Amino acid sequence: MSFAALCPSPFSVSLRKLALTLAGLCMIGAPATAILAPAPAQALELGPVSKLPLPRYVSLKSSRVNARIGPGRDYPVTWLYLKPGLPVEVIQEFGLWRRIRDSEGAEGWVYHSLLSGERTSIAAPWLKGKATMIDVHSSPAVDAPLVARLEPGVVTKVKECGTGWCEIHASDREGFVRQEDIWGVYPNESFN
Repeated sequence: MSFAALCPSPFSVSLRKLALTLAGLCMIGAPATAILAPAPAQALELGPVSKLPLPRYVSLKSSRVNARIGPGRDYPVTWLYLKPGLPVEVIQEFGLWRRIRDSEGAEGWVYHSLLSGERTSIAAPWLKGKATMIDVHSSPAVDAPLVARLEPGVVTKVKECGTGWCEIHASDREGFVRQEDIWGVYPNESFN
């Protein structure tokens, strides 16, 4: 550790405060996905048990999932999820337990068998309650014909993502949405 880190000068402290202030200003107005979910490029850590990247998106397998305050059945339940297929982000592992985060930022510990590797998404949960819709196109282009429009908060299956677009399946409709309009995939993430 350097001397400057141990005994910061007033100049270095004021620079640090300025950097933190600017970072905070840059986050104002950022979409919720930018604040809640780091990009996979930042996923330098692998889970100690699963050996899968942390963080990563998965979905809830069961129609009744208890989220607990700690990694074990002895910990109290803080949240009960009743929607199978809901996307969540795995942010930590401990044995057979996974710490998850939902689209609203709530966190809790869930037993690993209640999670699925199937990718799903939520249409713009940060716009829930606002009079806006998410366009679903027939191909990955803004000028492609519309096949559907989603209300914010609708859960869809994600087939693949790449070049800023994701192919989704909702009810009996399939199409493409802009990657930035859904929660459950990272910015610029590609998979099929």
